[in-house]
Amino acid sequence: MPVSVLITTQEINNFMTPDQKFARYVKISLVGFIVLFLYFVIADLYMPVTPQARVYHPVVQVTPQVSGRVTEVLVTNNQAVEKRQALFKINDEPFELAVQQAELVYDDAKLQNQRLDSSVKAIEAQLAAAKAKLHEQTLLFERGESLLKKRSISEQEYETINANYQSSKANVAAIEAQLSEAKLARGKMGNDNLALRHALNQLEQAKLNLSYTTVTADTDGKTANLQVTAGTYANKGQPLMAIVANKADLVADFREKSLVHVQIGSTAKVSFDALPGKVFTGKIVSFEAGVSDGQLNANGLLSATESSNRWVRDAQRQRIHIQLDEHQMLAKFPSGARATVQLLPDSSVGSWFASMQIRFISVLHFIY
Repeated sequence: MPVSVLITTQEINNFMTPDQKFARYVKISLVGFIVLFLYFVIADLYMPVTPQARVYHPVVQVTPQVSGRVTEVLVTNNQAVEKRQALFKINDEPFELAVQQAELVYDDAKLQNQRLDSSVKAIEAQLAAAKAKLHEQTLLFERGESLLKKRSISEQEYETINANYQSSKANVAAIEAQLSEAKLARGKMGNDNLALRHALNQLEQAKLNLSYTTVTADTDGKTANLQVTAGTYANKGQPLMAIVANKADLVADFREKSLVHVQIGSTAKVSFDALPGKVFTGKIVSFEAGVSDGQLNANGLLSATESSNRWVRDAQRQRIHIQLDEHQMLAKFPSGARATVQLLPDSSVGSWFASMQIRFISVLHFIY
């Protein structure tokens, strides 16, 4: 009667020589390496993952627009601020004096216009008198011509009448020229007057500079790198602090070939180093147009070719932007926070493997 014998793996190992056991382990290792290699190649094409991802916040430099000594600092470092909130103040006394001086210039311009108005009226009165005199001389000249034809007056008397007539005409022309010059100097009436506009512009500029003595935040965010204290001399155009805006952007750098099968709207899974064990869902919202290596500068020099002694060069990376489903989550991370991004393929099987892969990585964040 046949007897069935069940031989376990342990019993087989007991019958194998050390060389056979070593050869068996090598074969298993090779098979495992090949399987892992194939998985890496396929995964890198259809469910790529990268640890090269960061959260970026726009950083706004706080730069005074006027120079002066800082009299008061109204915020502390890493303090949350709102747009247009006062950050620090610059000594405003010189700028208040500048406003007063501009007001004096404006008042002087109005007074000068009043003087010019009076001058215009005086010349207009002179012109009216000169025209009346010219009218009188015109009548005399016409009568003189008539009498001369009748030989009722001498030529000497006629020449005297004609000279007075021509003198009156010249006087009227001279006064009209003076009037035109006076009106030109006066300019337009009201606020359209050029002198008033110049003075008003200086006044508005002085008031604007005075408003710049209170430096305010240009955006909502948190103060950072606060280096200013009371007594610091602030130079126009020199940053004294920064504001990290609340708005945030998540960017990830992938090898070019890894992005072949993804597009805008593709699903992404994100694990942040700061929150190990947690995975967030998002989507690709944009691809960047290029990287700095692809930028040519028109500097007048000949082109520089790329040279490398390596047979296999480093893969070029391209940047994508990702938006989380939880829109407010990114604002909670500091600028520069690291993350790992996993892109999901369209197939359900591939999505499952990709989800397991990013979850495994998120658990590893407890360790590293």
